[in-house]
Amino acid sequence: MADRYFPNEMPDFVEEQEGAVAQSTLHSFLCLPYTKLADKFLRAALDLKEKVVKETWLRNGRRVKDFTLYTGALGTAFLLFKAYQVTNNLSDLSLCGEIIRACDSVSAGSRHVTFICGRAGVCALGAVVAKHAGDNVLLNHYLSSFSEIKTRDVPNELLYGKVGYLWACSFLNKHIGESTIPSTHMSPVAKEIILDGKRLSNKGSCPLMYEWHGKKYWGAAHGLAGIMHVLMDMELKPEDKECIKGTLSYMINHRFPSGNYPSSQGSNSDRLVHWCHGAPGVALTLIKASQVFQDEQILGAAEEAAKVVWSRGLLKRVGICHGISGNTYVFLSLYRLTGRVEYLYRAKAFACFLLDRANQLIADGRMNSGDRPYSMFEGQAGMAHLFLDMIRPSESRFPGYEL
Repeated sequence: MADRYFPNEMPDFVEEQEGAVAQSTLHSFLCLPYTKLADKFLRAALDLKEKVVKETWLRNGRRVKDFTLYTGALGTAFLLFKAYQVTNNLSDLSLCGEIIRACDSVSAGSRHVTFICGRAGVCALGAVVAKHAGDNVLLNHYLSSFSEIKTRDVPNELLYGKVGYLWACSFLNKHIGESTIPSTHMSPVAKEIILDGKRLSNKGSCPLMYEWHGKKYWGAAHGLAGIMHVLMDMELKPEDKECIKGTLSYMINHRFPSGNYPSSQGSNSDRLVHWCHGAPGVALTLIKASQVFQDEQILGAAEEAAKVVWSRGLLKRVGICHGISGNTYVFLSLYRLTGRVEYLYRAKAFACFLLDRANQLIADGRMNSGDRPYSMFEGQAGMAHLFLDMIRPSESRFPGYEL
């Protein structure tokens, strides 16, 4: 298993102390007062943003082949929008809108319906950016286009399924205004998902169960964690909410002795510590569930999962989906919820590891920069997004997952 991650040799906690004697550059970063460290994150993020734009947009002649948030041009647009939110640079907002318009053209007619990998992401982000730009004509265009998306004959999971569409609905309601997508539209889709989960569970010990490509996945990208995460934002009957809670309790009770979670039902392989499969994605869902259900036991399980991420989460990849950047959001999410400084420190430690060592490790061939090395979910756009979130950690959100 150790071939998948770097040993975490960082101290469990380091007091911020300017001018402290440091054993390494990484240790010196950990000692810095947070305001000074935030300046370093900002500079690194903006440099990376320019690199991502150059590699994914300018070098492609301002043309789009892959429009998705996951590995394509919409990920670059999402990063630009995040940079605009942090710096108020209108040039970033303008370029973001330009890229989304190109994605709009390419994605028209796509059969994929989700925020991360489908048409809904283009329309939802396009509408939000148009609102910020004060362009009501474009805003109405994207909202009208969003209303044309159909969820018939698609699976239930996050990347390609119904909950990925529902997440886009919730994103619009948060950023445009409540009832932009009315609950009367979202609730029937949520009900279909619940019914499918009960049907496959067939009165088993887990109240809800789902399949994707023949496997009963547990993780955030294709399985239970992602589906439960989105369903918790829906208006549901009390008995359906209990099914969600019962499903999460089942997962907690059937985790590995290590505290990690199987990638799929019946798997005995305790190897993956990713957002997509394993403890990180489940932890983010449990953190949310602890708030929804006001349950300290669920929060305790989330914190146990976070311990797995701390010990085995320095993956030999940089990205959001299955890399250090994505794993860092577990600590940021726990910090937002609990206010405990040790979680901010752990987020800082993972982000500082990337800040200090990622470029050299990639150059040395010891870290994988992803098949699409400048993309949001596999590559350095995700790392840039994390650095921007480290500037205001109380406002951080995992892209396409946390609202």
